[in-house]
Parts: sequence; C-alpha cells; structure tokens
Amino acid sequence: MTIAIGETLPNATFKEKTADGPVEITTDELFKGKRVVLFAVPGAFTPTCTLNHLPCYLENRDAILSRGIDDIAVIAVNDWHVMGAWAQASGGMGKIHFLSDWDGSFTKALGLDVDLSAAGLGVRSKRYSMLVENGAVKSLNVEESPGQATVSSAAAMIEQL
Repeated sequence: MTIAIGETLPNATFKEKTADGPVEITTDELFKGKRVVLFAVPGAFTPTCTLNHLPCYLENRDAILSRGIDDIAVIAVNDWHVMGAWAQASGGMGKIHFLSDWDGSFTKALGLDVDLSAAGLGVRSKRYSMLVENGAVKSLNVEESPGQATVSSAAAMIEQL
C-alpha cells in the first residue's frame, strides 16, 4: 500500500556521503520539526534523473528554500558511494542531501518501489516528490512512467508551496 497524504513517514536510517566521509541520517534528524522537499529517482546517473530531474531541483534550490522550506533531499536505491559520486559530479554536494536507501527498505515501506529488472536496474524507487512537514506527508506526486519528470519536477513542487 502506498503512503498517503497525512500519513507519517516510516522510521529509516539513510547513508549520505559528506566532505567528512559517510554519515548516517535518520528520518527524525531530517524531518522532525521541519518542512522538507523530498524527491526520489530510480537511479543516480540514469538519463532522466541526471539530465532533467536532479538539475531542476539544483537550479530551483533557492526558490524552493525561499518558500519556507528547511531542506531538500533526493533519495535513490543506490549505495552511498554512488550517491556521493553523483553529488560530486552534479555539483550538488552540500546543496541538497543525496540519501542512499541502499537496501530499498524505506522505499518499500512507502509502497513506492518498482521492479525495473526488464531495464537491467532491479528493484528501485518510483520517481516522485513530496512535501514533508514534521515527518508527515503534505503532498505526494508520483510519476506514471520512470522516464518522465513532470509532476515530480521542481516547478510542480514550487506551485504547491
């Protein structure tokens, strides 16, 4: 069952590469008492994710934060090494959180997992964005196709803020 608007996010611990090395960050640390934009991608370095979805959030970072948002995070079912390399390559390190849901447990708990084995990717996350306030989902935008980034784009999120 997919998480719904008004529900609280499940507890999870992510890994994130920082300038000081890998750190663990919990859902409480990221979301408690904050307004956070979270978006998910099927995979770091994949075409739509790298050429469209991530860049729109990096380019609109200041516009999003100016609307009372405390933080922005991207999550993928990739290991923290890959997410760290993606953060470095994209110029996003230190601008937004690049969270590794390395075993897909958070994604599965949300009910937003998808089997992309036919494309050689295995079980990954659906592409989505959400506004989270104090750990509760306030808006949720799930793409129908993993190759599209329209309803989950930064522009769409800005309209909801």
